[in-house]
Amino acid sequence: MSTNLEHNFVTELERNQNIVHKVCRIYTSNRDQHNDLFQEITIQLWKAYPKFRGDSKFSTWMYRVALNTAITLYRKSKRSVKTQDYESVIFKISSVDYDDTEEEQLKIMYKAIKQLSDIEKALIFLYLEDKNYREIAQTIGITEVNARVKMNRIKTKLKKILNP
Repeated sequence: MSTNLEHNFVTELERNQNIVHKVCRIYTSNRDQHNDLFQEITIQLWKAYPKFRGDSKFSTWMYRVALNTAITLYRKSKRSVKTQDYESVIFKISSVDYDDTEEEQLKIMYKAIKQLSDIEKALIFLYLEDKNYREIAQTIGITEVNARVKMNRIKTKLKKILNP
C-alpha cells in the first residue's frame, strides 16, 4: 500500500482513536483485554481502509468497523479476546493513554451497560457519543424509527438495572 494511504490512515486513526478506546471499554473488563481489542480493531480498520470510499464520515465508518470487530470477537470468545499478529505493517501511532480512573457514577453506568446485549451496547454507545438517530441507524444498519424504538427500550432497561 502506498505511504500516502498509510499516512492518511494513521492521521485519521490518531484523530479518532478515542472512539476505539470507548468501544474497548464497553466490551472488555481489564487492561490487557482492552489493549488486545484496541490492537485487533486497528488491524481490522487497516485491512478495510483501502475499501473506505468516503461515502460517510471516517468516524462513522470507524464506529461500524470497531463495533463489528468487538461484537464478533466477544461472541467468539466470551471470556478473552484473541488477537492476530499483523507483522507486515508497523504503525507509528502516538497513543493517548486511556484514563482508567473514572468517576464512580461512570463505573456504575458501564457495569449496567455490560449487562445489555451486543446490539444494545452498540446503540447506547453511539447514543452516548451524541450521535443522532439517523447516524445511529446508518452505523448499525437499521431504520431510524427502529433506532428510536430500541433506544427507548434500552433506556427503560438501564433504569431498571440502575434502580432495581
